[in-house]
Amino acid sequence: GDTIFAVSSGHGRCGVAVIRTSGPGSRGALRSLTGHPELPPPRVLALRRIHDPVTAEALDRGLVVWFPGPRSFTGEDCAELHVHGGPAVVSGVLQALGRLPGLRPAEPGEFTRRAFHHGKLDLTAAEGLGDLIRAETEAQRRQALRQMEGELGQLYQRWSETLTQALAHLEACIDFSEDDNVEEEVLSQGEGYQGVETGLGHAISAILSPPQHPSCSLAAVDAAVRTLEQEIGSHLQDGRRGELLRGGVRAVIAGPPNVGKSSLLNLLCQRPAAIVSPVAGTTRDVVEVHLNIGGYPLVLSDTAGLRDATDPVEQEGVSRARDRLRQADLVLAVLDAAAVPTEPAGLGATLGSLLPPTAPPCILVLNKADLLQGGRGALHDTCACGDSLPPTTLLSCQTGEGLDHLLELLARQLAQLCGDPLSGSPTLTQSRHSLHLGGCVAALARYEPERRRDLGMAAERLRLARRHLGCITGHVGAEDILDIIFRDFCVGK
Repeated sequence: GDTIFAVSSGHGRCGVAVIRTSGPGSRGALRSLTGHPELPPPRVLALRRIHDPVTAEALDRGLVVWFPGPRSFTGEDCAELHVHGGPAVVSGVLQALGRLPGLRPAEPGEFTRRAFHHGKLDLTAAEGLGDLIRAETEAQRRQALRQMEGELGQLYQRWSETLTQALAHLEACIDFSEDDNVEEEVLSQGEGYQGVETGLGHAISAILSPPQHPSCSLAAVDAAVRTLEQEIGSHLQDGRRGELLRGGVRAVIAGPPNVGKSSLLNLLCQRPAAIVSPVAGTTRDVVEVHLNIGGYPLVLSDTAGLRDATDPVEQEGVSRARDRLRQADLVLAVLDAAAVPTEPAGLGATLGSLLPPTAPPCILVLNKADLLQGGRGALHDTCACGDSLPPTTLLSCQTGEGLDHLLELLARQLAQLCGDPLSGSPTLTQSRHSLHLGGCVAALARYEPERRRDLGMAAERLRLARRHLGCITGHVGAEDILDIIFRDFCVGK
């Protein structure tokens, strides 16, 4: 029953700040601060002078908007005050709201949490909203907007409805003896299944046709469960594209000492983020920067040179570099262009000795191209025609030669790793989705063996699978994960 308020437009000096309230006291708060007994028409901006209701002091003149529930973001009565964004103005309005009885400052994510509780969005849409607020690249924005608009939740809800339908048929088979026909009224016709993907749609159609004998219904349920298991399994095998796009592709600059790894980091981020020195082994710890390459997020790490070090501190640096290599999604392998073989076989052998056998996708950067003499042409040919090599480019961190080609290769690799967020079905974006979908697939995999032994246990497997899907969208078992989801939201959203 509390009414909450917070700045919803971010903090700091700005032209306009938006202060939002939500709850049963929003109507009275708007009347008190504007001094108008009549509220403006719903969802229409109105210019009002804003006063402190206790001292009657004028605080600002701004625009106010009234959103009566349930047609509001949270589903409750809401009001917004669009005031000038100076810290003194914002602080004065917040203090005035805080003096009103029944109002309190909002906790992080509380507006979105109330929207979830009032059925305005499910948990996947709430997570998409949080991702949209934090999005730093175009690809992240596209993926987050698609999830916030409900595409991922609709996919999971459709699967949940399929399981509900299959469970209804299975329980009908349990309830009726083998000598009885299953009445048509027992089986839902499920109009919402029209347009379901081919394969699963066929299986559902078989379920939706009322059988003349329970065994017919069981065969249709078996087919639907198998098809659903395959679809969810395929959804899980997406190469973590959605998670990579959401959190950023982790790329590691690796190579021997003194080949220009730190210079490459500085060149890509256009600032002196790492110390550059002609002394081999300067970099000891991992230096990390966040970049936007072609609209895709990249978390780039500079690491110590890979060699058999004798100094204890450098040994620790090399150990950390190898750990980062094992965790990386992409490697930028840097070699000295003037010191490598010019033929593809020799260059491949040099690269193989540097990286572990299970290394992630790689871009080979041959740095110090400005120092090349007669071998430039041969290396150019190797970069262009070395089919046995990863994408390879010549680069000079000193002059910037080859930077455009490297950025092109990087953007191409990132697009391959993250995929197009606007094409195909929506992708997984959260590790908790993967966890519950894995539990759902495991329950479906045990359905058929259980059905041969005990229909009751088979039905329990379908209930468990449906429960896992419900935990993702928040339709069941949501309370224990709400704090985890909403705690990272900013105050006022």
